[in-house]
Amino acid sequence: MAPTKWPIALLAAVVLVSVSAALSDSTTMRQPKSRARRSIFFPLTIILTLALVSCGRAPSEKTVRNLAGSPDAARARQQAEEQIRYNIAYWESHTPLTLGLIALEDACGGGKETEWFFPTGDDQYKIRCTVYAAAYFGADPTNVADTIDGILAAGDLESSPVPFGHDFIYARSVVDYYRGKIGDPQGPGTGEPSQLFSAGTVRLEWDQVRQSGTRKLIAEPRPCSPSDPPLRRCLREPATTSVADLRRQHGMVFKLTFSATNYFVVRK
Repeated sequence: MAPTKWPIALLAAVVLVSVSAALSDSTTMRQPKSRARRSIFFPLTIILTLALVSCGRAPSEKTVRNLAGSPDAARARQQAEEQIRYNIAYWESHTPLTLGLIALEDACGGGKETEWFFPTGDDQYKIRCTVYAAAYFGADPTNVADTIDGILAAGDLESSPVPFGHDFIYARSVVDYYRGKIGDPQGPGTGEPSQLFSAGTVRLEWDQVRQSGTRKLIAEPRPCSPSDPPLRRCLREPATTSVADLRRQHGMVFKLTFSATNYFVVRK
């Protein structure tokens, strides 16, 4: 049975048992009450009620911590991180970008008690662990067209984890914009582009280098919150490198943001 249907089913069972007991009593009001009937209905009602309450509770902090530290969670965490690092390494080796900084965070949180109104789905699991990752690259601001064109070439390769290829019409227009062949690729007056987006996979953003006036620049990653393994973990590699450092060294910065991945979920 689906997790969201358990509370409803148990509640219906409690009501059914209670009604049955009441009807049984009403039809035998003039007869001595049956001990057998009481011994069946009342304990069953109590058991179902307790089950309903237990099913709707949020998991304890101890339960969440134990699950987050389990071998299954550790294995899933390692696999998720290895996949992210593989993708970053592919971008580093197959595109003109130069890797400078990796920001990775993962967090495990417990589910909520039963949401009777306006359900969000957070009451369907005991624990959910999610990894967030971004990679920052340096690039030459005088050669943006070739840089993005090289990224598209990497995406053209079979089985490439780069989701942008030359079949992406907008991406080709961005390259043409930086080569000076066309105007603003999103229409007159929209200004210099600053990102390519692939739903459910990655977002690629970069410093604006041609925009007149205020330019949109890649921001520093947010500071790490205190680590609390196995519930919270935060990495900055190298820890002493900043986005400003990459910009001073290379001239501009590209940021590759991976979609958040739920790598370990235990349902109620």
